Amino acid sequence: MAAGQPRWSLRTRIAFRFCFVYFALYCLTNQIVPDLLPIPGIDIPSLAGLTPIRQIVFWTATHLFGVTSPLVYQGSGSGDKTFDWILVFCILCTSIVASAIWSVLDRRRANCATLHKWFHVFLRFAVGSTMVFYGTIKVVPLQMPFPFLTKLVEPFGNFSPAGVLWSSIGASPAYERFTGSAEMLGGILLFVPRTAMLGALVCLAVTTQVFALNMAYDVAVKLFSFHLILMSFLILAPELPRFGRFFLWNREVGPSRHPKLFRTPRANRVALIVQIVFGLVLITTDATHAWQRWYARGGGAPKSPLCGIWNVEQLSIDGAIRPALISDNDRWRRVIFDRPDSAAFQRMNDTFIDYAAAVNTRDGAIALTKPTEKNWKASLKYQRLGQSQMTLDGQIDGHSVHAEVRLLDRKEFLLVNRGFHWIQEYPFNR
Repeated sequence: MAAGQPRWSLRTRIAFRFCFVYFALYCLTNQIVPDLLPIPGIDIPSLAGLTPIRQIVFWTATHLFGVTSPLVYQGSGSGDKTFDWILVFCILCTSIVASAIWSVLDRRRANCATLHKWFHVFLRFAVGSTMVFYGTIKVVPLQMPFPFLTKLVEPFGNFSPAGVLWSSIGASPAYERFTGSAEMLGGILLFVPRTAMLGALVCLAVTTQVFALNMAYDVAVKLFSFHLILMSFLILAPELPRFGRFFLWNREVGPSRHPKLFRTPRANRVALIVQIVFGLVLITTDATHAWQRWYARGGGAPKSPLCGIWNVEQLSIDGAIRPALISDNDRWRRVIFDRPDSAAFQRMNDTFIDYAAAVNTRDGAIALTKPTEKNWKASLKYQRLGQSQMTLDGQIDGHSVHAEVRLLDRKEFLLVNRGFHWIQEYPFNR
């Protein structure tokens, strides 16, 4: 045992070994490690979907939990899939067994100080890179965009709890940028050893808030956000005795005694520079990707040539204004064009039919397709009768359609036009 390094208790050694195995495996099997390797043009997959981990999870699901349906393991956008829960169970069991074997084979070792200080660096950058990534897509308001045109006319009662959260935060870009700035602050502070403790405190507060929102609004990132809380807490673990002396017992505390990475000052200076440069690379990469996405799919992306909410003032199907074969719920209430490659038709019961759309401004034509039905096609001819009026004619589902539509000004919605007011004589809450 090196001079100045105390002997760890058996409980501490076992706890560290368990945490090391568990969080190393967790980071390797989700988005954290790929996000730590910002290689341009290369999308590094997580290990969870690869052999043999995928097969292990499938086997566990079938033989231990009795799952008979095929497991969704990629492409769904959810972090709370059955696959994810069973994967965490597998990681937990593996960590228990591995830490027990490790403790038996390495029982004479007095401590794991050297491995701990490098693991501490890994955790700092794992949490920091995640916070910077999510922070940038809030500062550049991408994660929760301002409500799309379809959301402005969808009844509030039809929203899911997660949809309420997404739309409410998206409706206030200033608040979204504020929360993103807090996430970025915590992540950036973690990249620098001297400010890492403060960064971990910020991240602990932020991730706790995120986890609470995910739980309260049923957002499908509960597992991931909970693990970010644990990892932030684990970064702070060496400082907990100092926090206790200061906050609980009102005693003086000295400086942090977290060990240096290397023995010589020069090597530690080089390590500091490397950490800062690597952090700057992560920040620059995430910010660049966020701006690119803003102009590709975000608020700065191109809009449809017919962009707007068009109220259907008159609709005739097969020449009849109210055909007997067409129910009110199959009739159109609104036609909505937002993105250049899509269109949505709102029925009288406020549900939506979504189409992929290509608008040909030269010929005044709209080609519609259904992503779920490769052979389904429809076409409409449109004629602008002014800035706010238009007719649509064509064939859809074997029916001849004629519609007269009028543009609804987006600024008529209170959510859009209300704005911010320093002075309010009476509360304005509708």
